[in-house]
Amino acid sequence: MTCTTWMLKLRGLRIVRAMEVASGSTDAIARRILSSKQGVRMPPTLPATPLSASAKPVANAVPRPTRSLIGVFLGNALEGYDWAVYAVFAPFFATQVFDPTNPTSALLSTFAVFGAGFLIRPFGGVLFGWMADRFGRKPSLLVAIGCATAGMLLIAAVPTYEVAGVGAGAILLLARLLQGLAHTGEVASAYTYVAEVAPARRRGLWSSAIYVSLTAAIIAATLIGALLNSALSADAMSSWGWRVPFAIGFALGVITLVLRRRMPESHTFTEMVDEQPTQREGVLTGLWKHRASGMRVFLIMASLSALYYAWGVASTTWAIKVVGIGATQALWSGVAALTVSMLVLPFAGALSDRIGRRGNFFLFGIGVGVLAYPMDQLARQGTFGFAAAMTVMLVLFTLVGSILPALLSELFPTEVRATGIAVPYALSAVVFAGTTPYLQQWLAENGNPYVFPVYLSVAAVFGAVVMYFTPETKGKVFTVSASRS
Repeated sequence: MTCTTWMLKLRGLRIVRAMEVASGSTDAIARRILSSKQGVRMPPTLPATPLSASAKPVANAVPRPTRSLIGVFLGNALEGYDWAVYAVFAPFFATQVFDPTNPTSALLSTFAVFGAGFLIRPFGGVLFGWMADRFGRKPSLLVAIGCATAGMLLIAAVPTYEVAGVGAGAILLLARLLQGLAHTGEVASAYTYVAEVAPARRRGLWSSAIYVSLTAAIIAATLIGALLNSALSADAMSSWGWRVPFAIGFALGVITLVLRRRMPESHTFTEMVDEQPTQREGVLTGLWKHRASGMRVFLIMASLSALYYAWGVASTTWAIKVVGIGATQALWSGVAALTVSMLVLPFAGALSDRIGRRGNFFLFGIGVGVLAYPMDQLARQGTFGFAAAMTVMLVLFTLVGSILPALLSELFPTEVRATGIAVPYALSAVVFAGTTPYLQQWLAENGNPYVFPVYLSVAAVFGAVVMYFTPETKGKVFTVSASRS
């Protein structure tokens, strides 16, 4: 009796389900007939049952941001890696690429080539900014990683001065120019992409991931330097060991290129294209229209660049050559300081989502203004002092480095966002970032070592003043209508 009851219930459920399906099919047929007779497009009916778990999302659904960001973070890490690995290994390959009879001149020439990579950045800013705003963030990111990968290969395979003479330096210069282009393209596109896919209320936290990946890359470069220096003799490091990190960078570049090909485009950009398929401003017109925001980017980056490149990129070379700390000790100190700063970055980004972008800048200006000179003196006291000073200065930098993608993106509308960031950013880098390692080394060689920390203090305070006159942008929502206005 019980089995018969259950069978009847099951058959009844099947009949009801069949009636629902038939009803849905009949309704769809009727709607098509009405549409064809009246010339009216009828809205679709909702399904009677929820979609199954295997149902595909609609074509214009926004892709999952976490998947989208993997390729951005890896590429951004590679961009930071190639610049950091150049600065870390400069003492080892300087006399291989340039005249070995004058080591000091060779090192200065190496840093001069480092600075030359910044000279091409304004051109890269115009090129990649236009590309990202016209064709999309993804194409710009692909070309940027291609340039960086090619530069890595050139440095890994560059002939020595004994083999090619001045041609070795020329090849090194070409590689740095390619990487200078790549870095500008990365900044223009990665900053914009991350800011556009992040939730508005947590954009500071999400933006910190850019510098987390960048710092992780610098740690990797420093760690590779420390490991190679510990495992190889000085002669082996100078003859071939310095090529290893550049070869690793080339391999990572190829992998990242493949990953970026699978990235979706920023939904903010695609919405803008749908709304404004042809009516978009040219590069120069957009820059001029938003020149006030562009000037803010230039001044903000001017206040930060020297500190970042002095303490985050070239500090280990300075410690080895000027302070006289052993290469292994200096490199391991750098790994420790960078690791601490990387862990602090997300908290600094989240802090800006609560107190605002300006609040972070005010804390940074006060901290660096007060501590730049004392930390410079502490760094000259040996390995422990150098590690402690580098940690303090990099933690202070996290207050502003963590929020740069959010802050700079929030200053511009969608149609000129990449260009608006890239061009003034690149111009500021030419003047203030590219000259930092050379200036720091030159002042140390010519008996004026105390001028540099004062310069860092003044720059940081100036950045806080600029932010005082900049409207707060925390939580800004990117929309096409806001872009038009």
